[in-house]
Amino acid sequence: MSSQIAFYALSLISVLGALLMVLHRNAVFSVLSLILTFFAIAGHYFLLNAQFLAAVHVIVYAGAIMVLFLYVIFMLNLNQDAEPVQPLMNRVLSVIAAAGLGLLMWLGLGRVPVPMSDQLTSFNADDIGMVETLGNALYLKYMVPFEISAVLFLSAMVGAVMIGRREA
Repeated sequence: MSSQIAFYALSLISVLGALLMVLHRNAVFSVLSLILTFFAIAGHYFLLNAQFLAAVHVIVYAGAIMVLFLYVIFMLNLNQDAEPVQPLMNRVLSVIAAAGLGLLMWLGLGRVPVPMSDQLTSFNADDIGMVETLGNALYLKYMVPFEISAVLFLSAMVGAVMIGRREA
């Protein structure tokens, strides 16, 4: 019962953090909201008894990558006065692209095969901590969170390219 409450609380925090990250106009607050979302996702990993993935998620994403994002934001010295107003067509196309990606993910997740429970528990005590065991668990049991993290990486790369490009 308490794990269900923790799951729903972490889900609410992650969704609210993601919405704040997307909707906030200040880039620093967006990055801080994304860090909050990363901690909530790490909490989900912890609830799934994947402590290693939770620790790596916090260290890599919330620690290293978000520090780099903040560094780039401070180095660019973004001012809202200098930021050009995007045309309405770009905003509409962005919403359509995001909805299409969401639809594809929703349709794709419905077809993810559920692994057999004996595949995940049939390992020796000597195999605990081995990379092969971790890889099997990552690509079988935790495939959906892994793929969601990959989409998050892709969107971060696209955002970094859009921020870093020069207008001719």
